[in-house]
Amino acid sequence: MKLDILAFGAHPDDVELSCAGTIAKHVKLGYKVGIVDLTRGELGTRGTPEIREAEAIAASKVMGVHARENLAMRDGFFMNDEEHQLKVIAMIRKYQPEILLANATEDRHPDHGRGAELVRDAWFLAGLKNVETKLDGKSQEPWRPKCIYHYIQDRWLEPDILIDISDFWEKRMEAILSFKSQFYDPASKEPITYISTLEFLGTLKSRAQTLGRMIGVEYAENFTTKRKTGVDDFFVLK
Repeated sequence: MKLDILAFGAHPDDVELSCAGTIAKHVKLGYKVGIVDLTRGELGTRGTPEIREAEAIAASKVMGVHARENLAMRDGFFMNDEEHQLKVIAMIRKYQPEILLANATEDRHPDHGRGAELVRDAWFLAGLKNVETKLDGKSQEPWRPKCIYHYIQDRWLEPDILIDISDFWEKRMEAILSFKSQFYDPASKEPITYISTLEFLGTLKSRAQTLGRMIGVEYAENFTTKRKTGVDDFFVLK
């Protein structure tokens, strides 16, 4: 299946927390979107890898994504090296997306910045014909997506692009809360973590509202990119 957008996340729920609204919006617009989680999130304090896998499936249904895979790299210890790059390259070549989304270039969790570097390097290498990968025993053709954008996560980074998700705010939160083991649940007996408090959910809303005000809408999600972004004319801008 050829996709239009392929989003990578270091952990199940990274994509949902950062760009679920953007994904749901593009699916509604008719684009084909997929997600690849690098790890199973096995180092997480709450839940289990099996629980998070089921939650990821539920979140995918909410957003309407067309494909989701998990590369089962070691949570906390995967590297940006040849072995891991080839796994990411194989996914890029399998789905041949036009656009890649990846983790924040810098963040509180070290896996996020490292995941960003891994996917960014694989994005370039995937277009080189002398980098060989196979899928199901068959050699893959080179494919380099047109561009890569990094969603912004916990730490504030100055955004280069803001996407209006006002009509998809509820869908975004439904996707996030599909990860019931990770976020606020007053009935849960699991340890309290940085992201499991009611206050954390409040910060998600306030940040999205702040971003929305920057472009004159109710809610927005933010991305960084190293490329210059062009538009056809002034009147397509918010």
